[in-house]
Amino acid sequence: MAIRATRFAVARFALPKNLMKFILAKKERMTRIFTADGLALAGTILSAEPVTVTAVKTADGKDRYSAIQVGQGIRKTKNISKAVLGHTKGKGYEAIREFRLPAQAGNADGAEVGATIDAGVFAVGDVVQVSGLTKGKGFAGVVKRHGFHGGPRSHGQKHSEREPGSIGGSGGRAGGRVAKGMRMAGRMGTDRVTVTNLKVLFVDAKEGKIILSGAVPGRRGTLLEVVSAYFSIL
Repeated sequence: MAIRATRFAVARFALPKNLMKFILAKKERMTRIFTADGLALAGTILSAEPVTVTAVKTADGKDRYSAIQVGQGIRKTKNISKAVLGHTKGKGYEAIREFRLPAQAGNADGAEVGATIDAGVFAVGDVVQVSGLTKGKGFAGVVKRHGFHGGPRSHGQKHSEREPGSIGGSGGRAGGRVAKGMRMAGRMGTDRVTVTNLKVLFVDAKEGKIILSGAVPGRRGTLLEVVSAYFSIL
């Protein structure tokens, strides 16, 4: 299987073994991987450029919790606020994310600001979880948004096949108002979703490519947080 990619010439730094595995990646497309046993597995190709550690927070420091903050991509500094530039020492990043370390991961004392993490931090067989924003659908009705069946096609129905029906706005159930949480038409998509128990099927650190089993949230180009399955993401 040929995967087109851009080569990244960067220096690699090894993080301490007690720290969690994580990286920021962009969704490319889905593909199919054949195992040695002849099984065909669906997978998603992710483009993972190297990320740079921009801050290290420790439980015994002023932040009172352990976390590693990383920056990914390049952005013009004229489009970044002075507060962020001061934090990143004048470097412009396209995205900055923070990964909190739980107690079982140890402290972040071993990580250094300026260290670079690439796709090679993961290995085939690792189980990860992926978080990102789902595709935006715009304004959608109740049939598409909530799976309503709509009204019957007979018994005098004419223009109400996809209508929601009564919302209970009269006296009684909610006392003359619409009950909180009522499923109605509205904005659909662009929700933060985390998919767990995805297995790493392929890793190419040189090309910056990772293939995960199954599907991940978002459209092509969506920025995703890939992290060890038993850790949390901020």
